[in-house]
Amino acid sequence: MHFKQVIDEVYQESKLQPKIGKIATYIPELADVHPDKFGISFLSLEGDEVKCGDSEERFSIQSVSKPLTLALAFSLVGEKLWERVGVEPSGTPFNSLVQLEYEKGIPRNPFINAGAIVVADILLSHLKNPKEDFINFLRDISGIHSLNYDFSVAKSEATTGFRNVALANFLKSFGNIKNDVAKVLDFYFHQCSIAMSCSELNKVFYFFANEGVASNGSEVLNKSQIKRMNAIMQTCGFYDESGEFTYRVGLPGKSGVGGGIVAFLPKKFIVSTWADS
Repeated sequence: MHFKQVIDEVYQESKLQPKIGKIATYIPELADVHPDKFGISFLSLEGDEVKCGDSEERFSIQSVSKPLTLALAFSLVGEKLWERVGVEPSGTPFNSLVQLEYEKGIPRNPFINAGAIVVADILLSHLKNPKEDFINFLRDISGIHSLNYDFSVAKSEATTGFRNVALANFLKSFGNIKNDVAKVLDFYFHQCSIAMSCSELNKVFYFFANEGVASNGSEVLNKSQIKRMNAIMQTCGFYDESGEFTYRVGLPGKSGVGGGIVAFLPKKFIVSTWADS
C-alpha cells in the first residue's frame, strides 16, 4: 500500500471535519493546550513511517498509559493479575464508583480508572523504584531516552483528582489496594502525565503489534499474553465507546483525555493521532 498517500488524505479530510471534542479542563494544566493541535503518525513493522501535522509535538498521554502499566504488571505477576481486576467492558463512565461497589471492589477491567489504580498498586508491590523503573521500561522498549513525566501535569492532577482519591480509598476498603493510598495515587497521576508525541507513541506501542516483541528485540510479553492484552484493548480500550470504535475502526487501541489515540493492526502497523478538540 501507498501508506503516505492514504495517511495524507486522511489528515487533510479530517482537518475539514467539525470540531466536536472539548479540552479536558477538569485537569487545569491540560486546559492550556491549543484546541487546533492535530497530528497523525503511522509506523509499519517494516519501518515505513508517515508523519502529518503536529505528530512530533509531545502531549500528556493520560489513559493511553494504561496498557503500558498493564503490560509491565502482566509480565511481572502473570495470570494472578486477573484475580484483582476483570476483563469485561464496563458500560459505565471510566471514573464510575457505582459498578465498583456492586462488584465488591474488583474493577470491571484494567482500563477504567479503578482498574488502572489497582494495576498501579501491583507495580508498587513489585518495583523497587516504581516511577523510575516504569519510565526506564518505556525508554528501553522504545529507544527514546528523553521520555519523561510532565511533573506540572502530575501536580495538577493530584490537586484536582478527588474522584480518583475516592476510588482508591474505596478499593482500599475492599482490600484491593495493598500499599499506601497516597503512594499509589502519586504513581498513577505520574503515569498519566507522561509526555509523548504521536511518533513516539508508535515506537512505545510497537510490541503490541509485533507479538509482544519490542523494536529493540526484547520480549515484553509472550504471544499468548499479547493476544489477551490486545483483546482487552479491542473490547475495553475506549470505555463506553469501545463498541462504536470496534464497529467503525475495528482495531485494538487506547484513548486518553489528553487527545491522544493509538491503534494498531497486529503484525502490520501502529497509528497514533492527537487532536485536542
